[in-house]
Amino acid sequence: MAAGVASGFLYFAWRDPGREINWKHFVHYYLARGVVERLEVVNKQFVRVFPVPGAGLEKYVWFNIGSVDTFERNLEMAQLELGIDSSHWVPVVYSTESDGSFFLNMVPTLLLVGFLLLTLRRGPLGSGRGGRGGGIFSVAETTAKILKDNVDVRFKDVAGCEEAKLEIMEFVNFLKNPKQYQDLGAKIPKGAMLTGPPGTGKTLLAKATAGEANVPFITVNGSEFLEMFVGVGPARVSLKGFNSSTNVVVLAGTNRPDVLDPALMRPGRFDRQIYIGFNSSTNVVVLAGTNRPDVLDPALMRPGRFDRQIYIGPPDIKGRASIFKVHLRPLRLDADINRDALARKMAARTPGFTGADIANVCNEAALIAARLASPSVDARHFEQAVERVIGGLEKKTQVLQLDEKATVAYHEAGHAVVGWFLEHADPLLKVSIIPRGKGLGYAQYLPREQFLYTREQLFDRMCMMLGGRVAEQLFFGRITTGAQDDLRKVTQSAYAQIVQFGMSDKLGQVSFALPQPGELAPEKPYSEATAELIDEEVRALIHAAYQRTLELLTSCREQVEKVGKRLLEKEVLEKADMVELLGPRPFAERSTYEEFVEGTGSFEEDTSLPEGLKDWNLEREAESGEERAQQKAP
Repeated sequence: MAAGVASGFLYFAWRDPGREINWKHFVHYYLARGVVERLEVVNKQFVRVFPVPGAGLEKYVWFNIGSVDTFERNLEMAQLELGIDSSHWVPVVYSTESDGSFFLNMVPTLLLVGFLLLTLRRGPLGSGRGGRGGGIFSVAETTAKILKDNVDVRFKDVAGCEEAKLEIMEFVNFLKNPKQYQDLGAKIPKGAMLTGPPGTGKTLLAKATAGEANVPFITVNGSEFLEMFVGVGPARVSLKGFNSSTNVVVLAGTNRPDVLDPALMRPGRFDRQIYIGFNSSTNVVVLAGTNRPDVLDPALMRPGRFDRQIYIGPPDIKGRASIFKVHLRPLRLDADINRDALARKMAARTPGFTGADIANVCNEAALIAARLASPSVDARHFEQAVERVIGGLEKKTQVLQLDEKATVAYHEAGHAVVGWFLEHADPLLKVSIIPRGKGLGYAQYLPREQFLYTREQLFDRMCMMLGGRVAEQLFFGRITTGAQDDLRKVTQSAYAQIVQFGMSDKLGQVSFALPQPGELAPEKPYSEATAELIDEEVRALIHAAYQRTLELLTSCREQVEKVGKRLLEKEVLEKADMVELLGPRPFAERSTYEEFVEGTGSFEEDTSLPEGLKDWNLEREAESGEERAQQKAP
């Protein structure tokens, strides 16, 4: 049986020696002439016709058949019609031959087996291949990464969250001295949930905890819990209720990750609430960090799981000063700059910044200094870095038409003048008409760090945000799309006052939740009549703010024109320029670190540390000194 390859597929040429014919040809030229010795049905698919020896014909010919039953019936009828005696009917035999289809059918199976053998050669968790679970059954293994030797972060590297450090100290002491607690019959909380906005230092604090306790650091991102793999869902890590913004950190008092809950290594268990280390008899602490605790499964917060919640919010001005000191350490500053003074100055200039934002500011300052080929980083680079982080990249080459430039100048002048003459508006630092980011104008303010706002304070803020739109209408008799962002903020503030803060006399002392960005709008817990009343109150509040702003700018038209014209000339105005044009601001304001922290106990940042944490730092310094002395000893 000959074989060959055609079009990339294997075939067997069992049909090559014979000639293909059809049924009618077979009946008229073979069966009717009586030259057929026998018929052979092969694989129930075709028939070989073998002529009698000496007939002078080919070795054999063949034709296809639809089915064996049809072939036998047609053959019988043809022989009856030809008058052939039944004793002389052509004999029919049946055979089975391989045509290569078996091997073709086996190719996918062989490929799958080869893939399985290849994947089974991969290493297990912690085998030095990135910490990923290996083998074909890795769908049931954790994707956590294990850091054993390179956790060099300590509490001294984390600033701005001293109270959270004190809470975490309990976990560190437990991981270092578990017997101290076990002898007293105490059980340390097995899990802590670190919550707070992004960039406040949740992951950094967890790393510092592992570094202080000198234990392995196992981390996995929450998005990997929901990783889909051949339809098995979140079976890689059995953590129900986590969202993609959740990070889980396991601080294990052992170097063996295999002592964790074995249920994590079994597939099909993703429907159960089994958490890393909760069912383990070893000393394991689980820290999780998320900025969306509201979407977590409530069962995560019950005692025995993440039963301790630690909120890490944005740092205050003292915390920001401490964070700036940490990130200023590796920078090469100008010789005339005092690091502590610079940290305090920048802390006063960056209200609302998180630790990640401050790290970004310090890095941007160094990048700007390197871009300008400066030998060191000075205060001017830090100011430019703050502007870059707040407003975006400066676009000096962007072309604006003269009328557009004038509109932007008077728009920003309207904001600046309204804020200058309203008591509760934020102090102005700088105003510019050089485009930055997506905006055509830029103004930098120093908002007060306060947690409670009165109705009058919120109203003054709304008026300041409407200053640009009113200035356009007042000086050009038309409005533009430049106030879109201002109107959005005004609308949000008005709805928050009416719906959330209960600042409407008509609506009364009620509060309803507003939908958060990215969330579906919840069902309104109030009637349509109440919804109409809310809309009416919001429109009335915004209209009142607009009228007050219009009256203020109409009376200060000359001052707005001065600022607008100076902006067209210089493009950037500092606070000193505003004082020159408008005179001293009629309301007291704070702008320095000492003014902001006045009345808070002390100007120093470290005095805000809890006593327990001070003792802890002193103890750690003493231990470090002993270790250095032992290393130097012969």
